[in-house]
Amino acid sequence: MIISTVLLSISWQHILIVALIVLLLFGGKKIPELMKGLGSGVKEFKDAVKEDDKKKDASSTNNDPS
Repeated sequence: MIISTVLLSISWQHILIVALIVLLLFGGKKIPELMKGLGSGVKEFKDAVKEDDKKKDASSTNNDPS
C-alpha cells in the first residue's frame, strides 16, 4: 500500500533531479556504459524467468495424472 502511494507521488521534477544528480556523479561518458550494463542485466533476468517458467510447465505436464 505504502509503496504504490510513493510511486504515484513521483513527479517529473523528482525524475529530473535524480537525472541531474546521476549526471553530476558519473559524468556524460559513463552514463551510456551504465545503461548498457543495466539493460543487459534486465535481459538476463528476463531470460532466467522465462527459462524457469518453461521448466515448471514441462514438469507440470509430465506429472499430469490424466
